[in-house]
Amino acid sequence: MERAQQLKLILSFLTEIGLPYKLSSLGEDTFLPGLRHRQGRLEIDLNKLTYPGDILHEAGHYAVCEPTERHLLDGDIYKTGLKNSRPKQQMMGEEMAATAWSVAAAKYLGFSLDIVFHEAGYRGASESLISAFEQGAGIGHPLLSAYQMSCPEKGFPTMKMWIRTMSWN
Repeated sequence: MERAQQLKLILSFLTEIGLPYKLSSLGEDTFLPGLRHRQGRLEIDLNKLTYPGDILHEAGHYAVCEPTERHLLDGDIYKTGLKNSRPKQQMMGEEMAATAWSVAAAKYLGFSLDIVFHEAGYRGASESLISAFEQGAGIGHPLLSAYQMSCPEKGFPTMKMWIRTMSWN
């Protein structure tokens, strides 16, 4: 599938599930090219974006974040989270859950997992992550169940809701 079609499907999906994003022109460098968190909304610069699947992972951060803290997703979400007293363990859990969420989204959209786990990402662990998720393992999906997001009858990667509503705070 060509890049333009991938982007169209991904952006339509984000709109469908109500995940806030904005197409922008990002002037400064960002953690991932073409993507920036800005006060609970994902900003996307399609001209600077390198890998369409990165949108899914970054959208996953918003989707799995503690609902009362989504507005704190800004810039480097880990550093900003620490400045705003977000617990490290909670943010690490959300990182894993965002990874699983991006897998569920990729499968829902009919993509192979290499759209998320591309060769330039995950510090060389892309192939092992693809293998783990394809075998029913992988990180983060138990949290999607704990957040009451995955389908209890069908299990991961089937989702009953795409944006977390259940709060632990």
